[in-house]
Amino acid sequence: MMKIISAVLLLTVASCSNEKSSVGPTAADSVRPEENQNEKAIPKPAKLTKQDSLRNISKDVLNTLKLKDYQRFATFIHPQKGVRFSMYGFVRTETDKHFSRAEFLNYINTPTRFTWGEKDGSGDQYVISLKDYFENWVFKRDYTQSDIYLNEFKGTGNSLNNLQQIYPNADFTENYIAGSEKYAFMDWNALRLVFEKFEGKYFLIAVVNDQWTI
Repeated sequence: MMKIISAVLLLTVASCSNEKSSVGPTAADSVRPEENQNEKAIPKPAKLTKQDSLRNISKDVLNTLKLKDYQRFATFIHPQKGVRFSMYGFVRTETDKHFSRAEFLNYINTPTRFTWGEKDGSGDQYVISLKDYFENWVFKRDYTQSDIYLNEFKGTGNSLNNLQQIYPNADFTENYIAGSEKYAFMDWNALRLVFEKFEGKYFLIAVVNDQWTI
């Protein structure tokens, strides 16, 4: 009798051992430690600061001007407010030319001439097409090589500057090219790009040229 009991017990132990060995690895066992570490190590993209955003969009605008890609330039124009162009640092809201995005695209490749203002010194009216104004006045210097200042005026002289009074809630970049020693540093040029946010993105509301005036 004792031998029979012993045999039954041995069979029971062997059966339990087989069941334990047949159980596969758990979900926790299948995850490798290094995999968890790699997932945690993936860096999140850094959020651009306001200064970085303005600097980047200013460079983009300048590059489109250099390439004469005016179709792309139009994408930077404020969808609701359009864009105003000022020949000099003193903004004249009554006479400076203003275009909506649609108007800009309509006129950029036409010979239609506009009166942009009066040339300093001679007082002659500057009458020229929109495309010629871009190439002969707005981008008269290679501003992709300029120094960029954020909400700061570097170019100063005897001309009045009312940008911050006209656009009190806007941000701007001044793209500045210094004058030369030959002309007592008075031959500096500045191109100011004025931006406002719309639906979380910066758009152009003004393009202001400036230089030493007589």
